[in-house]
Amino acid sequence: MKKLSLILSLFTVISCSQKEKVDLLVYNATIYTVDSSFAMAGAMAVRDGKIIATGQTTELQEKYDAREKIDAEGKFIYPGFIDAHAHFVGYGNSLQRVNLVGTESWAAAVDRTIKFAADNAIKQGEWIAGRGWDQNDWDKKEFPGKETLDSVFPDHPVILTRIDGHAAIANQKALDIAGVKAGDKLTGGEVEVKNGKLTGILIDNAVDLVSSKIPGQTKEQFNKALKDAEKNCFAVGLTTIDDCGLGAEAVEVIKAMQASGELKMRLYVMLSDEKANFDYLEKTGAIKTDRLHVRSFKVYGDGALGSRGACLLQPYSDKPGHSGFLLSKPEHFDSVANWIAQKGFQMCTHAIGDSGNRTMLNIYAKYLKGNNDLRWRIEHAQVINQHDFNLFGANSIVPSVQPTHATSDMYWAGDRLGSERVKGAYAFKQLLQQNGWIPLGTDFPVEDISPFKTFYAAVVRKDAKGWPDGGYQTENALTREEALKGMTIWAAKANFEEKEKGSLEKGKFADFIILDKDIMKASEKELLQINVLKTFVGGEKVYEKK
Repeated sequence: MKKLSLILSLFTVISCSQKEKVDLLVYNATIYTVDSSFAMAGAMAVRDGKIIATGQTTELQEKYDAREKIDAEGKFIYPGFIDAHAHFVGYGNSLQRVNLVGTESWAAAVDRTIKFAADNAIKQGEWIAGRGWDQNDWDKKEFPGKETLDSVFPDHPVILTRIDGHAAIANQKALDIAGVKAGDKLTGGEVEVKNGKLTGILIDNAVDLVSSKIPGQTKEQFNKALKDAEKNCFAVGLTTIDDCGLGAEAVEVIKAMQASGELKMRLYVMLSDEKANFDYLEKTGAIKTDRLHVRSFKVYGDGALGSRGACLLQPYSDKPGHSGFLLSKPEHFDSVANWIAQKGFQMCTHAIGDSGNRTMLNIYAKYLKGNNDLRWRIEHAQVINQHDFNLFGANSIVPSVQPTHATSDMYWAGDRLGSERVKGAYAFKQLLQQNGWIPLGTDFPVEDISPFKTFYAAVVRKDAKGWPDGGYQTENALTREEALKGMTIWAAKANFEEKEKGSLEKGKFADFIILDKDIMKASEKELLQINVLKTFVGGEKVYEKK
């Protein structure tokens, strides 16, 4: 008997020594690889941060000896989610400011600001900044005035930004510091005046007149903002974020934090449309590491629909005579496109209104000249004239959309646009058909960071309350497979990264998530209740649900 036991032990040792060594083996799983055939697998082997094999549990257990093993117990594994349009740094910063998301009135927004000032012991003369209010959520769906802020905060400069970032309200103290006066005019913005007096409302470029006066963050504050953002993003299964609109200084800090291991999130950064950033990338060339990719520029075409800054071909249905505006002259956009085309970088332009989109699509077409693989992007592509959809496909222009914008805006989008024009808004299916693929994002902190809300809004076309019963403009809903691809492999493709991430295949980064329910089969009611159990980046566990 002892001899048999010894033989079995020796056989086990020999067998293990013949197995290939790996760092991690995940087995007994339901793995959606999201490869070209949308194949399923039961196990996955990882070494040096990359996938070396996918297959069935028995097959991989026989072949590999793993330092760490995870029995998934039948749970569901997907590629890590990629948010194709967000503001990672901005979200982190927002966690250090007054959160006004969900306030049901202007009075509630002011009350929350007062509480924030008290809780954080804001000293006399220090700035108070916040973001997230939306007058469309209030009974009185009009911009507020600054009188209450002037009364409550006579000695504090205050600026509270609308949820989309395209409007803000500032108190008199802040306006005085910025030197803003009634009658001030500027391109791509508006300083609102009523009865000859400032209301405190600033639209688009006018917001910068005040926000630029806020003292900069300390290094410690900036680092904490990024770490806080990363923690929350990993918890919802995000492993790559497209940060749309940063400066060169922020990129250098991010690069250093990633190199030291302090920041693990993978970031695809678009530099803002500023001369210093153009000079920076021209000097450095495209930046590419395993965790940082910088090769594109974020240009701002027009404003937002909610604040009526989006540039429309015809006046707003609920504000006759007003059509919104471009944030720069067309000549500027043309010159930027010309430079980017010459340098071989990627152009990504915020365009909301049908006129804003038409302007940018035609400028793109001038330089792209038909079919190409430059992957220039229109960010949002929110309202498209029916005559302009073909410009995407004809010039290989990538529409980068955020499904929750549709379900946030649907309550009032028809009022802004009218019953006919709104049919070309949030037209994700129609846009998908142009190139056969479409990247999806959230635009957080404008919207919630949850990828599950992105998936739900894209597929079900309802908001988190389950409204409307039949879904909103469901002819433009995506299938579950299309939505998942939009959050993984197609988002990677929009970043020129489809060969290294976005699917769980041999040779790609082991960025994956384990969910408690199957997003591809869960009932409509269950989709928003799905939990991320674990998140891995490069085979390293960066989040586990307690």
